[in-house]
Amino acid sequence: MTNITILGGGRLGRAIEAALIEAGHPPPHVVRRPEAGRHDPAALGEPDVLVDASSGPAVVANVEAALAAGSRRLVLAATGWEAERGAVEQAIRTAAAAAVVAPNLSLGAAAFLRLVDRAAALLGALDGFDPYVVEWHRRGKRDRPSGTAREIVRRLGTEVEVASVRAGSSPGMHLVGFDSPGETIELHLTARDRSTYGAGALAAVDWLLREPRRPGLHPFDAIVDDLFTRPLAATA
Repeated sequence: MTNITILGGGRLGRAIEAALIEAGHPPPHVVRRPEAGRHDPAALGEPDVLVDASSGPAVVANVEAALAAGSRRLVLAATGWEAERGAVEQAIRTAAAAAVVAPNLSLGAAAFLRLVDRAAALLGALDGFDPYVVEWHRRGKRDRPSGTAREIVRRLGTEVEVASVRAGSSPGMHLVGFDSPGETIELHLTARDRSTYGAGALAAVDWLLREPRRPGLHPFDAIVDDLFTRPLAATA
């Protein structure tokens, strides 16, 4: 039996829990935020995979606790910890562990980012098209701009105006536009609920369990590549 632990009992953690159960995994061990501020490794069980669905400021301590608990497969679903990436990667490599990381665990968002890549390449070759990004998330989301918006800017590879909205309860909306004097082109991604993030976390968990992975951090693109090419390979 596969033991899966989820750190975080919020909306994201619940969506991941539901996706795992629906796919036939045993009910995961869900550990909510500890009152002391740091998880006791003994309270995490002996997870074959640990999914961090908490918040950015907690990621470093959570990774340390997961590794101390013996977990060597991790999915880091929290955002807002980019400044600590070096420390996290060093800890994971030292422990010979493998972790999937993503600014957004949505499979649709992964495809959307590839459309952004293609649009940036096409329109970057033309004069007069200025890119811009608008992102809208629930009022309580802390990081601004979102991890997905930062990834979009990185892929655009140029100076970009980013507008961030924090209001209501939206799970996430991202708009990438290219504006010229005579026309505007826009790519638009809207998450209606968090089930899409649960599906992505499920794909990451299954990818880690399928075979041993090299130690270190693995981008979510590796999982997406596997999903996109597997049907083609099966019919070849």
